[in-house]
Amino acid sequence: MPDSPEVPAPSDAVSSGELETPKTTFEDLGLRPEILRAVNDLGFDECSPIQAKSLPFSLNGHDVLGKAQTGTGKTAAFLIAVIQDLINAGDPEERYAGEARALVIAPTRELVLQIAKDADALANYTSLNIHTLVGGMDYVSQLKKLHSTHVDILVATPGRLLDFCEKREVFLDQLELLVIDEADRMLDMGFIPQVKRIVRMAPPKNKRLSMMFSATFSNDVLRLSDQWMYEAKEVTIEPKSVATDKVAQKIYMVSSEEKFPLLLNLINQPGVTNLMVFANRRDQCRDLHSQLRKSGYKVGLLSGEIPQNKRVRTLDDFKNQRLQALIATDVAGRGIHIDGVSHVVNYTLPEEPEDYIHRIGRTGRAGNTGISISFACEDDSFRLPAIEALLGKKLKCELPPEDLL
Repeated sequence: MPDSPEVPAPSDAVSSGELETPKTTFEDLGLRPEILRAVNDLGFDECSPIQAKSLPFSLNGHDVLGKAQTGTGKTAAFLIAVIQDLINAGDPEERYAGEARALVIAPTRELVLQIAKDADALANYTSLNIHTLVGGMDYVSQLKKLHSTHVDILVATPGRLLDFCEKREVFLDQLELLVIDEADRMLDMGFIPQVKRIVRMAPPKNKRLSMMFSATFSNDVLRLSDQWMYEAKEVTIEPKSVATDKVAQKIYMVSSEEKFPLLLNLINQPGVTNLMVFANRRDQCRDLHSQLRKSGYKVGLLSGEIPQNKRVRTLDDFKNQRLQALIATDVAGRGIHIDGVSHVVNYTLPEEPEDYIHRIGRTGRAGNTGISISFACEDDSFRLPAIEALLGKKLKCELPPEDLL
């Protein structure tokens, strides 16, 4: 890796938790002035724990395996390291169309677009070009954009990236940096065989800087990190609270037949703005979306089968409060950052306890408070104990107020 400004050497004890550590500012990290200026524009001063722990390693050229939940600032943690490294290295003498210098792989289209948006902001005062490749959007337009400028940072979903690589429109043999985000979700969604093929197209692990982030360090994730990373430094950030204290959590015990009338009445409650409704399966989300529209409500649908251009329009309508509710699956809803979501409804309790955390984390953001309401019926209430075990506390189960039924 190229020489970079000296960063304070980190110790090998990198798990955050009980001990209070001194605050780290971005000024402390020896960042390039272009990056500091962009960080200041975004209103950031102190690093989040994952940034404070991982950046001293990655900025000094070490691979990093980071454990951190969504919403902890991990995106900026790896993007700052990528941008700094690319600036320090300077432009290659010879460059070809479609030849990426840095690659970020993420499991969902929404997360890819969010990462690219953050990269644009952090690279605002540089000449770096950020490109995205996602399924569900026009292949030809993505190809034209890809060949219109050199590719410094490429952010992509695995499937669409492989399409471009196999057609020899994208080349990964000159990669300087590789980032794999939400590795646990990649496993859950069955993307690991595709990611393995992508990694094989990149230079050997000791010839590139690699970073991998995951909400959990399962045995599978650790095995993959051994295969893909070179002497990686592990960084673990345990959240002070698994679920945000800014979200009031309610569990309503209902029958299956009572769920839809209850949802209708919740939508009509004063103070309910930007309501997100989660269900486990695509068909459940489709049915809910159809029923609500037939009842006269303006609602949007986010699931893996919706074309990307329509998903982008739906998210824009939701952010600008042109919709009363957004119905989403866990895969489509993860990684969505929208300030002002007042309520989250778990129409069905998630099969994986971690998805409960991700769902309710869509509200109570940016200093606001939020409300999470879960419908527990005879079909899914058995999932509550695992959720409570993850939260580390019991959740009060109650009957819905009569006026909501």
